[in-house]
Amino acid sequence: MKLPESNTPSLFDRRALALHRARARDDALFLHHASVDEVQDRLSMVNRTFTDPAIVTPFASVWANRLPNAKIVADDEVLALAPEAHDLVIHAMALHWANDPVGQLIQCRRALRPDGLLLAICLGGETLTELRAALGQSEIAVTQGLSPRVIPMPELRDLGSLLQRAGLTLPVADSLPLQAEYRDIYHLMQDLRAMGETNALTERLKNPTRRAVFDAAQKLYAKHFSSPSGRLKATFELICLTAWSPDDSQPKPLRPGSAKTRLAEALRTEERKLPD
Repeated sequence: MKLPESNTPSLFDRRALALHRARARDDALFLHHASVDEVQDRLSMVNRTFTDPAIVTPFASVWANRLPNAKIVADDEVLALAPEAHDLVIHAMALHWANDPVGQLIQCRRALRPDGLLLAICLGGETLTELRAALGQSEIAVTQGLSPRVIPMPELRDLGSLLQRAGLTLPVADSLPLQAEYRDIYHLMQDLRAMGETNALTERLKNPTRRAVFDAAQKLYAKHFSSPSGRLKATFELICLTAWSPDDSQPKPLRPGSAKTRLAEALRTEERKLPD
């Protein structure tokens, strides 16, 4: 499937992202492993056996041997998924890097058979709020300017609406907050580099950052976001999206005005007219 060309500048530099991911270490991918556990928990609650799953992921090794016979594909802008080839599609820890998240979800929906399940999990808007605040304040104080350093993460309510825009049904969106602790801001940035999650914004600052910016950020971070042990707290938010491809067997909402019983009767209360 060829996506239509757009004149809109890309938010993310996919070439830089690929380079960042290439230097990631397996022992640092704890967020990806947490997402695997979350997906498996949710699948255990679905009364369905899936025989043709597909997994969209930037790190195939994380999902090795997790789902038998699963087709694993990269999170390219055009996904290597055939139409209606799967009864389950998992989009794992990549939607927050998509230049066209709706397009990604549409491609997943097209790859699903009728009444197939989509599970998407990605980082959400509460991720690295502490780092964003500390870096922003320190850069303004030191350079009198501000550059994009932490990627804009999608919000829960926005991702939920994307499911409907993609033509999926019975959408559910919820989040799982996680907290980690680091020795200092340099330890945190080192871990982000090892995860392949460092800044790949197209409009990112290309020149080296002055050491004074990070030193000032360390002081602000330690002042406002320290744990009782004196380490720095870092928030990560996993957002999980669940939806189904349309099928006639799925429950449909009733038409407005089709109710046969008044709400007051169901609640066993008196119905009163509102004042003008």
